[in-house]
Amino acid sequence: MDKKVYVAIMGIGTVGGGTYEILTKNHDFMLKNHGIDFCVKKVLDKNLERIKSFGIPTSAVASSPDEIANDKDISIVVETMGGVEPAKTFIEKMLLSGKSVVTANKELIAKHWPALEATAKKGGAGLYFEASCVGGVPIIRALEESLQANHIKSIVGIINGTTNYILSKMTEEGVSYADALKEAQQLGYAEFNPTADVEGFDASYKLSILSSLAFHTCIPVSTVYREGITAITKADIKAGKELGYVIKLLAIGKKNENNVEVRVHPTFVPENHPLASVSGSFNAVFVNGDFVDDLMFYGRGAGARPTGSAIVSDVVYAAKRTKPLYTDFVNNGEIEKGIVIDTDFTSKYYLSVSVKDAPGVLASLASVFASHDVSIETVLQHGGVGGALVCFLTHSAKESDIKASVAEIERIDDENKVISLVRVLS
Repeated sequence: MDKKVYVAIMGIGTVGGGTYEILTKNHDFMLKNHGIDFCVKKVLDKNLERIKSFGIPTSAVASSPDEIANDKDISIVVETMGGVEPAKTFIEKMLLSGKSVVTANKELIAKHWPALEATAKKGGAGLYFEASCVGGVPIIRALEESLQANHIKSIVGIINGTTNYILSKMTEEGVSYADALKEAQQLGYAEFNPTADVEGFDASYKLSILSSLAFHTCIPVSTVYREGITAITKADIKAGKELGYVIKLLAIGKKNENNVEVRVHPTFVPENHPLASVSGSFNAVFVNGDFVDDLMFYGRGAGARPTGSAIVSDVVYAAKRTKPLYTDFVNNGEIEKGIVIDTDFTSKYYLSVSVKDAPGVLASLASVFASHDVSIETVLQHGGVGGALVCFLTHSAKESDIKASVAEIERIDDENKVISLVRVLS
């Protein structure tokens, strides 16, 4: 016998509209294959014209979140409003009324996951957020249900489509950061205020969620090292090509026993690495498990249909469960006792240094690196007006040793200036 499931959607924007489209256009397909008769009973949005543009009947428009919370027919509520408030308050209301919530809101989950899960448990409801990370790519389901046999050792990904589009344009067409950003905004890949994307906030929210699931321990977003792409120049990209690298904004999570690294920053990726070929607005996550070895998940990281696909996946999942699924670790927003967030991680590094063009300068720089236990692998030198640009590729070194080297290089001569510092995936 087919199961009738009533759904509500809060927020009918690009993603909410895409979700409505999938639930209606693929209704018969899901009924045939899953035995579930989905019906979008209520929608909540201030913009009535936008609601009409998706073909949603006015009879389905809710006047308030209370109308949805009090509707005993509705068992699943989709939140696609974005932001923290009023989304958080609305979601808590739904969870306390016993309705499972499906959301794509990575900022909200990253900042308030423990409180929301506690509310879900109190209401006997589920909280599902596959669409919060990497759009239509089913990475959360894979971490929760497909890789249970493995200790996940690392998770490395391109998880923000806006920055990947910008860096791809700079790499493939030689345009400046400003021009690439402008084009991304014109195409709708970047917001008018792109700070959340280009400064790495969006990726840090997603890494907090993914690393918590991968490592079965709470990784607060406040512990994620974050650095954006705004300082990346065409010169950095050119030097990377010369050295055999492509630059990407990477989210990197690693766990070695009780030591955890979580960082988001521009990274030189070797040209032969699978992540190097991920171009445009596409996303990819590279996972390493102790038994499964390397896996890569690839696909569209944003957009109405890919994100809507992930949301509807959670809607189907919630409808099929006999009881809600909660995290398998202590999710209280705090770092578990014994877990150490390693901020002095080891990496290879690329540095470009502007110096005066004079004898002995290169030797003095090499001496500084040596004094801080930093070994140089490759040196590139380019002449400039009134000076020179020297680029270094180091062997693996500690973050603290690199930072100390940078400080000393700039201290020993007023004309020395470290223009770029980019970490290297190895």
